[in-house]
Amino acid sequence: MSNSAIVLVGRILLSIIFILAGFEKLTAIAGTAQYFASYNLPAPTVLAVLAGLLELLAGLAILIGFQTRIAAYLLALFCIVTALIAHMDWADGMQLIHFQKNLAMAGGFLVLAAFGPGSLSIDAKRG
Repeated sequence: MSNSAIVLVGRILLSIIFILAGFEKLTAIAGTAQYFASYNLPAPTVLAVLAGLLELLAGLAILIGFQTRIAAYLLALFCIVTALIAHMDWADGMQLIHFQKNLAMAGGFLVLAAFGPGSLSIDAKRG
């Protein structure tokens, strides 16, 4: 398999969770806002919409390789912020795993931001 195909598979794997999570947040805003409120976040409904849009749109951008570096930086930051807000109860083993998962995904996005989306992307076709 060529490096371009491997990068494409990597983009697909990185994007799936964010596309699905963003769609879920946007189609269940009330529940998402209630969840955000449980963390005492300000304006939970606004944050729920913004988080859902970020995850969905940046996830799609990663998938198709459009404005990949920007989307990758945004999702890396999102992963770190989410880890620091929602996954700090390390006495709960699952929270520690989620914290580490978020950091690992942030690392993957930073690598993608640094090296680009590969030749099988809209960014590559646009030059």
